[in-house]
Amino acid sequence: MLSIVILIIAGFLAGMVNAIAGGGTLLTFPVLVWLGVPPIMANATATMTALPGYIGSAWAYRRDIRAEGSLRLGSILLIAALGGLAGAGLLLITPGDAFVGIVPWLLLTATLLFAAGPRLVAVVRARGWSVGPALSAAALFLVAAYGGYFNGGLGIMLLAVFGLIGFQNLHGMNGLKNLLSAVLSLVSVATYATAGLIAWEPATILALATTLGGYIGAQQARRIRNTVYLRALIVCIGAILTAVFFMF
Repeated sequence: MLSIVILIIAGFLAGMVNAIAGGGTLLTFPVLVWLGVPPIMANATATMTALPGYIGSAWAYRRDIRAEGSLRLGSILLIAALGGLAGAGLLLITPGDAFVGIVPWLLLTATLLFAAGPRLVAVVRARGWSVGPALSAAALFLVAAYGGYFNGGLGIMLLAVFGLIGFQNLHGMNGLKNLLSAVLSLVSVATYATAGLIAWEPATILALATTLGGYIGAQQARRIRNTVYLRALIVCIGAILTAVFFMF
């Protein structure tokens, strides 16, 4: 019963966090590992459970999603799907022991990116940086491949890339971030499921809680003017978890 309660709380908070600021996998992945799920399976399961929340959040933002910059929306979705497939394939061929060694570095990278995210996006937008179709596609593909391999920190990386390739509307960027996360996660999850990497029992509980949290989080995101404290809490959690994973 305690495990179920922890999964529900973690899933709900992760869904809200993903909708508002990104970084929800920094909550669900360690919880799954703590419950005894092997790291590679925990990573795959955390990605799977984030998927319904991404869909719920994207639906809440559906009127804001539109293409900006040099790529059409269809092209953006296709690139995300291909990148997610590439990242998931790379995970499948990563030995379990090697992934255990990589996890602390992935958590550290995700936490640092999450902490620096707002400043990074602000710099990109303030300087008016933008790139052509080829570089835009390459940047999106690399970020999507990262998301297919390890979901942590994906949201803020997508927001930074959107700013780089010419997006301006923040609500549209947030909506597209969730839509792309859903697309590449769907492709990744299909790959993980085929390989038997999903822990279905905890995944079901997390997915339901994440869906509710994602929809509510997206509804509240428009009303939130200052997410500094939320982001600071997530960074602290990420830093603590990174230290724990480095120790063990």
